[in-house]
Amino acid sequence: MLPDDTLCLEALAEGRVQGVSYRFATRQQAEAEGLTGYARNLPDGTVEVLLCGPREAVERVADWLERGPEQAEVTQVTTREVTLAELPRDFTTG
Repeated sequence: MLPDDTLCLEALAEGRVQGVSYRFATRQQAEAEGLTGYARNLPDGTVEVLLCGPREAVERVADWLERGPEQAEVTQVTTREVTLAELPRDFTTG
């Protein structure tokens, strides 16, 4: 059973988000907030992100995804809450 304030959010970032350190910067933001999950490039040029942890921390990083690192040009971020049987152990990029 997950703690009550735990949120897992799946996000899809669109725009110029590949080749601009978006995944690396997302991992830095997530780890600074103590979150687990992943950030990975998809073949269509988007980046898929999973953020899991305390609701407020997840929401802060989700807000950051809309800006991304300086080199990124994020045009849209679509998010949805997801339910997982167990949380990822760490934050990975792939």
